[in-house]
Amino acid sequence: MFSLPQPSSTTAASSSPESDEELIEGCPILCLHDDPNDLANFLTALYDGPLFGDNGREDFRVVSGLLRLSTKYIVDSLRQRALTHLSEAWPSSLNDWDLREDYARVYELETGASRSFRYPSPIAVINLAREIAAPSLLPAAFYDLSRYSYSQILEAGDKSPLFHTPVHQPREFISPSDMQKLALGKESASQAIPTLIQSITSPGHPHPHHPTANTHRRNFSSSGRSRVEIVCTTASACRQEFLELAQLATQHYIFDREKGSTDPLYVAEELGQLKSSETIEGEDCVACARSLEAWAAKERQKIWEMIPSWFRLDQ
Repeated sequence: MFSLPQPSSTTAASSSPESDEELIEGCPILCLHDDPNDLANFLTALYDGPLFGDNGREDFRVVSGLLRLSTKYIVDSLRQRALTHLSEAWPSSLNDWDLREDYARVYELETGASRSFRYPSPIAVINLAREIAAPSLLPAAFYDLSRYSYSQILEAGDKSPLFHTPVHQPREFISPSDMQKLALGKESASQAIPTLIQSITSPGHPHPHHPTANTHRRNFSSSGRSRVEIVCTTASACRQEFLELAQLATQHYIFDREKGSTDPLYVAEELGQLKSSETIEGEDCVACARSLEAWAAKERQKIWEMIPSWFRLDQ
């Protein structure tokens, strides 16, 4: 980009009307076809260093421009810094995804607006990732988009979180091939939720049942130190309670299609908190509460690792 041909001495000295080359202070004008705002931000980042924001919609407009131009003009250091920043909102780990969702919940509480407005449209992120060859952004973006219904995606108005853009910004649409991947992923995600609910009551679910009348037992580790392990002593009552919880979850997420019905990560988290050991009272079983929390954490990690295959991003 910066290896530009310099004007010859005769050209520089010439200011005659016969010259076809347009000059400013004796220097030729270089015509670029990049967006003026993107180019201004790009040059500022090169000279003064990038100044990143909160990964909101306006920040995404700036960062996406930096990524396009740093990729186009092979400025690898700037590209990597911008990509690292953008990955905070579109992460590759479950822990970072949970942190992202926490910020969205805070935004919703503070502004009263839908948490979907906290971040840019996942369609815009998918299109950007395709344009700049950044596949690490795709799993989180596809998963976020899958939480919208088909009517929200295909018939969204201008005020929809998917298409609400700054003034003069073009509306983003998903490509047919990515729409196919989205449809396949949404189907897998929808199947994961009833599977989660059913697994609460399945024989394979690790209820810590124990046949003795004691509520604790003492085991010894390899170092010889003893540790107390809490076990369930009310197997029948706990089993019945898990059945009731599964019925309530089925009604809420599958039949009534309430909040989270398209988000298996959210459903697994909520199921794990139905018998939270931190708020347990009375005769509730601490062992089963802790077991349910551990099960939910394990299932959420499994779901996260399955996302690339759900959306055929590993092909």
